[in-house]
Amino acid sequence: MSDSVYKFIEMVGTSPTSWEDAAKNAVDTAAKSLRDLRVAEVKELDMKLENDKVTLYRAVVRLSFKYKGE
Repeated sequence: MSDSVYKFIEMVGTSPTSWEDAAKNAVDTAAKSLRDLRVAEVKELDMKLENDKVTLYRAVVRLSFKYKGE
């Protein structure tokens, strides 16, 4: 068995409906260009407000994936 190395990135997902959808959007987008995603950790949640109403949910997601060097 060989040793593995993992890399972390952070992405911000957004959704007009929920934090869960915002986090899922970040993971779904990352999965389009990264392989071997391992863990997704929600680091921060916030909302965009306009006229005293929530208009957008945002989730900062930390993702790890297996690093394969060149």
